[in-house]
Amino acid sequence: MPKLEIRGGKPLKGEIIPQGAKNEALQILCATLLTDEPVRIKNIPDIKDVNRLIEILGSLDVSITKHAKGDYTFQANNLHIDYLKTKDFKKDGASLRGSVMLMGPFLARFGFAYMPKPGGDKIGRRRLDTHFEGFEKLGAEFRYSPEESFYGVELPEGKKLKGSYMLLEEASVTGTANILMAAVFAEGKTQIYNAACEPYIQQLCKMLNRMGAKIEGVGSNLLTIEGVEKLGGTEHTILPDMIEIGSWIGLAAMTRSEITIKNVGWEHLGVIPDTFKKLGIKLEKVGDDIYIPAQESYEIQSFIDGSIMTISDAPWPGFTPDLLSIILVVATQAKGSVLIHQKMFESRLFFVDKLIDMGAQIILCDPHRATVIGQNHATPLRGQTLTSPDIRAGIALLIAALSAKGTSTIFNIEQIDRGYEDIDERLRKIGADIRRVD
Repeated sequence: MPKLEIRGGKPLKGEIIPQGAKNEALQILCATLLTDEPVRIKNIPDIKDVNRLIEILGSLDVSITKHAKGDYTFQANNLHIDYLKTKDFKKDGASLRGSVMLMGPFLARFGFAYMPKPGGDKIGRRRLDTHFEGFEKLGAEFRYSPEESFYGVELPEGKKLKGSYMLLEEASVTGTANILMAAVFAEGKTQIYNAACEPYIQQLCKMLNRMGAKIEGVGSNLLTIEGVEKLGGTEHTILPDMIEIGSWIGLAAMTRSEITIKNVGWEHLGVIPDTFKKLGIKLEKVGDDIYIPAQESYEIQSFIDGSIMTISDAPWPGFTPDLLSIILVVATQAKGSVLIHQKMFESRLFFVDKLIDMGAQIILCDPHRATVIGQNHATPLRGQTLTSPDIRAGIALLIAALSAKGTSTIFNIEQIDRGYEDIDERLRKIGADIRRVD
């Protein structure tokens, strides 16, 4: 199995260009199934999860043309629908959680969809109830085979999807995307209240509207969809990955490096820059770039009443849970203390034992909360042998290793490769001492 070897403690310098957004790409690729006309997608990240979904589209006999790196055209005009019932699909779909978003487009176009219980990060319970309750509101019938871990949604014979009002129990990003893609072909009006409104969802709505959908309320938590009979082709460019952008901000602070992150799409970053500023990290907006100067130290702010800073995740426009692992690692070398509260997933803080082994001062209060006592670089982290448990913990451990004194080895790096494109090569270009060993 490949691993990464890192010699840490070395300041970095240079420019880094963020890849296309992984979470947006998974939605957008599934949406290409909603039309039989060509859809050209640009800035697709070259990462395992996205490439796996492209392979699944190929197995469905979607016509795929690669124009250049990250630039593809998809045409779903002659689909191999029976693939959904095969053992191959059960294996392929189960390996990628994002493949659940194939269900909305299939239900919309063909009146049925099947899905094996999907995989993905082991970060706690990630229920799919929101998806299926939404499909049922539109008139589909749900079934589940526990013996085969297989889900199905089907329209009763002779029936069509019907628009409906629904109040989502949770503002699920993938659930909103799935229901939205099904609703574009539903007869009449659909209203989705408590809809997720992340930039990924906004991008999906804008693309669908260019294809001929009628979606209002884009950017809000109330989406109104007037059903149409057909969608056409379009072109779409995926946003820069805001999770990767936050990762590079954290990397610059931890390694006391001067780094410029290029073309970040500032207007789509929400509270991310300000949240890192709460840790005392200096960053500047230069055009559409983020410039982070080299800092010898950074001091965590306190609240106005003097109480300890708490940083927690929340649905958009709150702080994304995907960056809490980075915040936690960066806080280990800050001046001051902070409480990290991971509200949305109960297992995402379970990598802190590895940071404690590296010398970090962290108290894991419970599955959702950790208190970090920053060391202000007075005692650097120590190199260790590590294992990446999931994408976000993996990149957090990599950042810790790059700042640590000595050599670290990270195993199970496939988890990092699922979300970060050419990670070792890109880091070497800004001075990191990192190599991939097979």
